[in-house]
Amino acid sequence: MSEAYILDAVRTPRGIGKPGKGALTHMHPQHLAAAVLKALQERNNIDAADIDDVIWGTSAQKGKQGGDLARMAALDADFPIQVSGVTMDRFCGSGLTAVGMAAGQLKAGFEDLLIAGGTEMMSLITTISQQEREAGLKPLMMGTGNERLHEKHPQSNQGVCADAIASLEGITREDVDALALESQRRAANAIEKGYFDRALVPVYDASGKLVLDKDEYPRPNTTAADLAALEPSFGKLADFPINAAGETFRSLINRRYPDLKIEHIHHAGNSSGVVDGAAGLLMASPAYADKHGLKPRAKVIASANIGDDPTLMLNAPVPAAKKVLAKAGLSIDDIDLWEVNEAFAVVVEKFIRDLNIDRDKINVNGGAIALGHPIGATGAVLIGTVLDELERRDLRRGLITMCAAGGMAPAIIIERV
Repeated sequence: MSEAYILDAVRTPRGIGKPGKGALTHMHPQHLAAAVLKALQERNNIDAADIDDVIWGTSAQKGKQGGDLARMAALDADFPIQVSGVTMDRFCGSGLTAVGMAAGQLKAGFEDLLIAGGTEMMSLITTISQQEREAGLKPLMMGTGNERLHEKHPQSNQGVCADAIASLEGITREDVDALALESQRRAANAIEKGYFDRALVPVYDASGKLVLDKDEYPRPNTTAADLAALEPSFGKLADFPINAAGETFRSLINRRYPDLKIEHIHHAGNSSGVVDGAAGLLMASPAYADKHGLKPRAKVIASANIGDDPTLMLNAPVPAAKKVLAKAGLSIDDIDLWEVNEAFAVVVEKFIRDLNIDRDKINVNGGAIALGHPIGATGAVLIGTVLDELERRDLRRGLITMCAAGGMAPAIIIERV
């Protein structure tokens, strides 16, 4: 079996994902993706005609994000028309899964040069959701319209699930706020010291005018008192009627966990930020890299996917990490740095406790609480983040995982070459 080399990793800055408030909100998602594709091609002096495929993750494939974003972005990037593209959806895990799929293609010898990553414009999805609400549609649960599915696997709102998990695990408001505050501190330090500079590519509009060249979302002056003052976000939503039977997001969880009293502890300050962004990796076979004199930065040594309880929805990163470690024949001690997406603070807090992870090795430059979570792009962002940091610290291996709706998680281990 061949290797799956990572030649480079880039991302756009993350813009605030609220209509009219973020610098990227007027951009087309294809243009954001194209900025990443073009940067990977140009800064590595790749003949774009050699690119076998673009494998892209986008979760909300509707509106401007519909219609195979990968193919349209390749055309927008002025790649030759023979460069194909495919777009897939594993909810929040889409970008990470796209990289795993690319790695599989390379290891199998099916392809030689691929770009994998993802895009999500949360500002666009926010707009679509608002339009749906104005049309009289209520917030909907996962697996919408399939009551038989919900009889077997009730699926609630993710924020309510986060609070439910914290209540089950005895994780407190103080615990999640402390993790959120540390995310802001680490992100501020990384930005100040330029740790993200290698991966960041500025976004320009069609006229060549600079639109954004730095992350908009971080709040480096956040204090513990600021976080403590925020009201929980999901208490009212938990009791919102979601169907004709009068069920609520809370009752869906209580159907499976009847004795659980959900304490609401998550809020905007300890949950992932709503942002726009794109990220991608240039990946190659050893044969292609050797032929063209390209030095790989890392290789994918294992990839895995797993499902867990869809009712709690967010608990799959731990079993995903165990599965990918087993596939690689490695232990927790063999991993130098970890990236676990901060969808909600409880996800990372539970991961640390369950696997007894050294807090100084996980999300060392902050995470989505401080920097934002452009859903389909985040997995590719995290791989680039951990790769840059492995190089900066002269370390060897990183493990990346994240929860995804439906109770899933992909996981990937990379190793420096």
